Amino acid sequence: MTLDSDHRIWQTETLTRNYLDGVRRALPLAAEQIDLMLRIARAACPTVERFLDLGCGDGILGHAVLEQYPQASGVFLDFSEPMLEAAQKRLASFKAQLTFVVQDYGDPDWVGRVQMGAPFDLIVSGFSIHHQPDPRKQAIYQEVYDLLKPGGLFLNLEHVASSTKWVEHRFDDLMVDALYSHHMQNGGEKSREEIGRIHYYRPDKAANILAPVQVQSDWLRAIGFTHVDCYFKLFELALFGGVRPG
Repeated sequence: MTLDSDHRIWQTETLTRNYLDGVRRALPLAAEQIDLMLRIARAACPTVERFLDLGCGDGILGHAVLEQYPQASGVFLDFSEPMLEAAQKRLASFKAQLTFVVQDYGDPDWVGRVQMGAPFDLIVSGFSIHHQPDPRKQAIYQEVYDLLKPGGLFLNLEHVASSTKWVEHRFDDLMVDALYSHHMQNGGEKSREEIGRIHYYRPDKAANILAPVQVQSDWLRAIGFTHVDCYFKLFELALFGGVRPG
């Protein structure tokens, strides 16, 4: 898929920094989401030799994987160079065992760029795949399945669609509260109303193509993943995935 203007906004330094310093740090129950991701990984993958962080951003998920499996080698892929620069900085102490790839996985050619690390014991992705149209999401899940070892695990920590507009508004209320709290804790002076306007009219919103977690889980089952479930859900924040059969 050729990048359109909605997606290219994530290649800018300004949006990258605003997201990493603001939104990502303010996400409700962020630590619990990662702890649960690692718990599931331990159950499915007692050892991890190779893993992939797909749409890695600043490498927060892959960093957590490395802290649990410090001898693992990892591939970190993102199409945003500012994001990859942030990941390289975060992961400097693991540099010798990592590969960083600048690539848009909206283009099926991305698979060839990570073959040097395949097959993977574990593939993780965080708040990234929802930028792809639904047919491309399904194709990516098939590509992920094909890159996993038998017995390998895929976990997607993702922004998913609400079931109704009413539920969507409850999520937005939660996010504005979380963003405002984070803003105040860091010495900010904006009102909650100002933070709300920033959230509702954020420049990256048009790049979101959300799908229900139940629908995406059905796609995984149809591909052949087992133990598919939504392991965590807080309104539009969900951790879901499955295992390639051994």
